[in-house]
Amino acid sequence: MPYCEVGRYADGDKWEGVRLFYRRYGCGATKVLLIIGLAGTHDSWGPQIKGLTGSLEPADDEPPRPDEEAGAGAAGAAEAAPAEGDDAGGDGIEVCCFDNRGVGRSSIPPNKSYYSTAIMAKDALALMDHLGWKKAHVFGHSMGAMISCKLAAIAPHRLCSLALLNVTGGGFQCFPKVDGQMLSLAFRFLRAKTPEERALVDLETHYTKEYLEETVGSCTRRMVLYQEYVKGISSTGMQSNCGFEGQVNACWTHKMTTKELDTIRSAGFLISVIHGRYDIIAQLCHANV
Repeated sequence: MPYCEVGRYADGDKWEGVRLFYRRYGCGATKVLLIIGLAGTHDSWGPQIKGLTGSLEPADDEPPRPDEEAGAGAAGAAEAAPAEGDDAGGDGIEVCCFDNRGVGRSSIPPNKSYYSTAIMAKDALALMDHLGWKKAHVFGHSMGAMISCKLAAIAPHRLCSLALLNVTGGGFQCFPKVDGQMLSLAFRFLRAKTPEERALVDLETHYTKEYLEETVGSCTRRMVLYQEYVKGISSTGMQSNCGFEGQVNACWTHKMTTKELDTIRSAGFLISVIHGRYDIIAQLCHANV
């Protein structure tokens, strides 16, 4: 299985490795890094992966070796690499998505202090290094968009473009609008013990009732998506309370400084901010960084 060692943390006298589980799809000089949001796993990007690469079949588990073509070590390969990519992959697109720390098959650090958008941005940067990617187009959704902002501020020279989907400024902006529907969803989310129970909550959180009831072939979108969600959640297992609390802490403590925002604005790459009009978690009024 493809894992990336992204760092080590100390817990008293005990040291544990933090590993990220990732998947690559497609092949080409154009690199795209997808960073998912709270409680999501790499599987959540299925439609986007299919749209970008035309396939949901993972590429080789082993990352590409930067020195294969240069034949003179990693340094020589870096010098020989094209400006917008890292290996001679042609005109295609290579996509990488991964499980953030605290969810799926990645490590679950036990303490909330090991979770922040800055720490998780460094995870993403370490993954790019592991893959041998000099630059990439970065897509982030929700918490993943907050992480993407930090990544862009830490290493703007590593980004070709930045797409922020349903991003907020963190803190109180992460709180959904409190009403009867939201209280019901929150209660059911916290009580969900099986992939089936969790999938039902996720569908109502991610889609409008009208969209779910649309007919696709001989059944509704709700039926199709329900099966996909159950399959995705079952493949990695339910998120632990420790991992969920850590990721919530990362959202709550997220904040972009004026200096960081100025760094991103002056970097020169294209920035897209995309938001769902009816998002009940990340409200449209908070669609900023």
